[in-house]
Amino acid sequence: MAVRRAAEKAATAPSAAECVQVRSAAPDALDPEGSVGEAPLPTSRDDKAGDFLISQRPCLITGEGLGSQKGEQEAQAIHKENLEKLQSMSEEEILQEQGRLLAQLDSSLVAFLKSRRGGNEGQKKELKMEQNKLEEFVESLPVAQHDVRSSLSMQESGLEESVRKEENTKVEITDDDLPVKPKKEWIHMDNVEFEKLEWMKDLPSLRQKKTKKGMQARFSLKGELIPADADLPTHLGLHHHGEEAERAGYSFQELFHLSRSQVTQQRTLALQVLGRIVQKARAGEFASSLKGSVLHLLLDAGFLFLLRFSLDDAVDNVMAASVGALRALLVSLDDERYLDWTFSWYQGMAAFPFVPYNEEEEEEEEEELNGTEKSQDKKLKDENKPDSDVARYDVVKGLLKTRIQHRLRYILEVVRPVPTVVLDILHILTHIARHSSEACSQLLDCPRLIETIVREFLPTQWDPQVAEPGCLLTSLHGVACATAMKFIRVLASGGRNATARLLNTFEMKSRLSRFIAEDPLDLPLPREEAIRLSTEAFRLWAVAAGYGQACDLYRDLYPVLVRILQSLPELISTCCGKSPMIELSVQRATAVVTLLIQVTQTAAYTAELQAKLSSNNSEDTEQILPPPVAWNQVSGLQPFLETSLKKFLQEISQAETWLTLQPLATTYVIYLGVYYSACSQQPSVNPIDCLEELERLTSEVLQPLLSQPAIHSMWDLLRPCSALCNPLSCSPAPESVFSIASLSCTGGKPPLSLVGSKSPFPFLTALLFLINNVTHIHKGLTSKYSSVLGFRGLKDYLHQSWQTGPPSVTPSSAWILRHEYHLQYFVLALAQRMAGTCPDYAQHASLHHCVAMALLSRLLPGSEHLVYGVLLDLAFNPEFLPEGKAGGPEAADFSDILHLGTSAKLAQPGSAAAFFSKATRGALLRESYQNLPLIRSCYLSHFVHLQHTLKRSQASYRGQNYLIQSLLLPEAKGPILPSDWPFFPLISLYNKVTNTETPGAVLNSLPLDLVNIVTWNLQWVLLLETWRAKTLQSIPTAAKLARLMCVFLTGNDLFLEAPVHHYTAALLSVYCHPKELDSLDLDAPLPGLVSFYDLYISLLEQFEGVSFGDPLFGVFVLLPLQKRFSVHLRLSVFGEHTSILQALGVPLQQFPVPLERYTSPPEDNLNLLRLYFRTLVTGALRHTWCPVLYVVAVAHVNSFIFSQDSVTQETDAARKSMLRKTWLLVDETLKKHLLFYRMLNAESPLGFDLYEQLPPMRLKYLQMVTQKENKESAPALVS
Repeated sequence: MAVRRAAEKAATAPSAAECVQVRSAAPDALDPEGSVGEAPLPTSRDDKAGDFLISQRPCLITGEGLGSQKGEQEAQAIHKENLEKLQSMSEEEILQEQGRLLAQLDSSLVAFLKSRRGGNEGQKKELKMEQNKLEEFVESLPVAQHDVRSSLSMQESGLEESVRKEENTKVEITDDDLPVKPKKEWIHMDNVEFEKLEWMKDLPSLRQKKTKKGMQARFSLKGELIPADADLPTHLGLHHHGEEAERAGYSFQELFHLSRSQVTQQRTLALQVLGRIVQKARAGEFASSLKGSVLHLLLDAGFLFLLRFSLDDAVDNVMAASVGALRALLVSLDDERYLDWTFSWYQGMAAFPFVPYNEEEEEEEEEELNGTEKSQDKKLKDENKPDSDVARYDVVKGLLKTRIQHRLRYILEVVRPVPTVVLDILHILTHIARHSSEACSQLLDCPRLIETIVREFLPTQWDPQVAEPGCLLTSLHGVACATAMKFIRVLASGGRNATARLLNTFEMKSRLSRFIAEDPLDLPLPREEAIRLSTEAFRLWAVAAGYGQACDLYRDLYPVLVRILQSLPELISTCCGKSPMIELSVQRATAVVTLLIQVTQTAAYTAELQAKLSSNNSEDTEQILPPPVAWNQVSGLQPFLETSLKKFLQEISQAETWLTLQPLATTYVIYLGVYYSACSQQPSVNPIDCLEELERLTSEVLQPLLSQPAIHSMWDLLRPCSALCNPLSCSPAPESVFSIASLSCTGGKPPLSLVGSKSPFPFLTALLFLINNVTHIHKGLTSKYSSVLGFRGLKDYLHQSWQTGPPSVTPSSAWILRHEYHLQYFVLALAQRMAGTCPDYAQHASLHHCVAMALLSRLLPGSEHLVYGVLLDLAFNPEFLPEGKAGGPEAADFSDILHLGTSAKLAQPGSAAAFFSKATRGALLRESYQNLPLIRSCYLSHFVHLQHTLKRSQASYRGQNYLIQSLLLPEAKGPILPSDWPFFPLISLYNKVTNTETPGAVLNSLPLDLVNIVTWNLQWVLLLETWRAKTLQSIPTAAKLARLMCVFLTGNDLFLEAPVHHYTAALLSVYCHPKELDSLDLDAPLPGLVSFYDLYISLLEQFEGVSFGDPLFGVFVLLPLQKRFSVHLRLSVFGEHTSILQALGVPLQQFPVPLERYTSPPEDNLNLLRLYFRTLVTGALRHTWCPVLYVVAVAHVNSFIFSQDSVTQETDAARKSMLRKTWLLVDETLKKHLLFYRMLNAESPLGFDLYEQLPPMRLKYLQMVTQKENKESAPALVS
């Protein structure tokens, strides 16, 4: 027994596993006030009173048989464990167990045990001393705890009393009392050792723990959570000899212990159970039952490396179990299903990499590196980090560091496991390939990995018996597998070089021909698997064609493609009932059309590339060979597709049929958009014929389609299915972990969601894409589609989408939002064409401009082309700012005259420069509106840093397949443009100027274009703040002011330029509105700013050097000194920068902030009050120099010296001393102001009113303080 317990103690498991506990549902676990989180009061077993149960040595076990010292230590450990068990039991439980023992044990054994206990007199004395010690301790306890401890004492005394009653009873042991009857022929069974038979006794009854603390989670062999109160039979095999033996199931600690067992079956079972637990956790089955996250807990405990080590196990079953658990941890089959579902959407082939984004890691590794240098530095750091540190942020990257691809290759090539394990490995490799282009390269570079997969799981010939019904596959080796083809397709998406290697080095071209040329029904595979394999083959070909590769197969397989296209209309007749086979057939059809889209885009640029190649321009360093497919080879397929589309659109009123056919109809519409866009660019096509075809398409197909009631219903479904209008629809799953990228599709998405089965987004996006291309080619057809922008459902959706804050950018939201942004962009692009041609468009202009402004700060990496389009055609388009034409400037002037929405006049400060007339806000708005073309050029020139990514994005959206390098988009760590992009030119110039200045040097002159750039920036911000204020609500007011401060920090005299001064003053008036001042928070972290205090110090130093006492500059210095902001800002002015007090001459009449914000509540910082008083007394602060701060200082000092609140002795002495010094001031004016200050008055020249005579209470207090001083100083004067 001692050895068994020692072995149990040696079992170690992750300490974090104790954190996952089953939530207690006991109603009496709540305290009287209903709180759940408090722990119960400690009992005597937690205190020193529990020492009475601990004797120095055990009474019965000596450990002599285990060796001298070690045996004694083991006996002592067992004794301690027994005592701890007794401490955990109540009095009733102890007496109950005692009765059971006395009833089961032989009477002679009981007598023997009592004799051993009675023979040790020393232990009796020791126990007596400990009981006396307990009684003394209990007497010192409070009454509430005395009862608890006395009950424990009763338990012990009751136990001893019952034992003493049996001491004189002679008990004999019989065979009938033994759980196992010994036989004579058994060797070495002469002496019965009851302690070794203890594990065979009945389990203790299941106890209900009514406690506020949770209980340890236990799981069945199926990975299901076992309720804490479940009393399961023992024949289920869920009971064992660990802790809480009466409870069925296995805890994480026990499963981890079993996973390192020397018994193969135990290791296999533990890994299988852990894999099932992970699978159910990812499905969210434990979210409502467990505290904490199961995946977080397992990963923190080292589960990932437990699986990695188990992969290296020599036993096939252990290896298979670890592969299954790893697949459950990494792969979500639902994620893969939805990615396949969106593959044929507009731009659906491109996807974000599965790279986790962790802000903590970014902050740790943030250095002054940019671009490629930063990327290379990060790669070097990752190589030098331990595997566990890398896996903490990125599980896939951590696994690649352990060379997992080599081990998986070995398993596939040498071990040749069963089909389930093979499929799991292929799923794992597919997930790794989705991680990044670097991961794809490592998989391609792994020796014999791709060769093994292509040879074993994509053979051109295999045993046809696998297609026979009821055939049970014992090995997947040598049989074509759709999952393997999908892995190759995802691997090809990593880059054009990877695709070229797959097609040429690994002979994937021959495989494509093999699986595309033969009909799925003729493939010797189960029908569903054959359709999947054919579908993945077409998708792989589409990916290759997306790079302009494998197009030579198009000529060879042209008859096959024509045959498939001719058969597609037959799908209508098979769509009456919904079945998996029909859905698979539709997916295969969409993959075929997606392939034709890519081949058509590739062929569209053949003539252009041929012309460049034939020109033999020596300046071109790189010549791109034209693809082996020409336009005349692809144009013949368009009639087949258009005819099929017309037939499919006839079924749009049949809801069930349309739901099945909608994915295929979507790809048809995208194909037509791509076809006509490419057709209009072909030199061999007659432009007149192209325009006539578009007119026919509009009249015969699109206009009738737009009038269908089903289309009206689709527009109405936009808002319910939108991710922007319903941010929770793309929130991360409950068990998502940041180190494993996931789309959170486990369990499926609701039908009414953006990627749900009833979503209108894919079809409407494709339809808008086609309409935009039609109106772009044929401008005269624009008015034909004016009804699109008038749909009520679309307007409601747009109105809500731009006002609702977007979801945070995560892997689970980025891929969904990208598709929604495509639809919004096409709506805006159509609106831009309508603006110039449709007279009644103006009613939609403001809404569309708000959507465009919101979209600019939301578009994700990879969509730089869309950002450029919105900036070029929409954001600065005067047509989208109808206020400029419809009396907007005049309305602004009228508002200022009437002071609408303000409690006081918002005055604009003057200038220290040469006198120039003050411009009204209306005049500034009018000038800004006229300068919109210049403003647009200014902003476009300042986004030149996006040029490289813009070219890559343009190649993708324009269908320039020969330029596309990868179908993996850039990492989506956030939007392309920051939310404060309207201030970007100003920030950029500030950074450029400050970076070029050497310490101590200043720029003596500024170029003219710098003044213009700053002016245009301020004009644009003023337009937005006046007419589109809601679009800037996401930028904190403090951040806006910080950006405006850059005007004064950029150069020396930039702020003195007339236009800069005018627009800065106008914006200051906007930000000094009472609502804006209420929202101003300088203490909160500001985006893009490390420390506002540091920025303010720079502003003070700049003011000291070049302000010339400019009132506008002075207002920006005074704004942060309001009472509710950090006292350090005020200390910096009155402590280290008192020289600026002579130049802060902002007149009270021009100061736009109410002085109450500076004087209320009274100042309580003693150091600052002393500085106020010192600057006043020394003359550093005067009313003629700095009237605003003079009023503030006088108000605070007056409040302080006459305050009679209860304060510390130091503060009381300071205020009395300050009052005495004020009474003795020689400057009568200052003395009068400090003593007779009454209240603020903005109309008074001083800024405040004075008492004609002090109130009686103040006068009495003044006399008391000053007379006390006279009395104390009288003896000194006499002497």
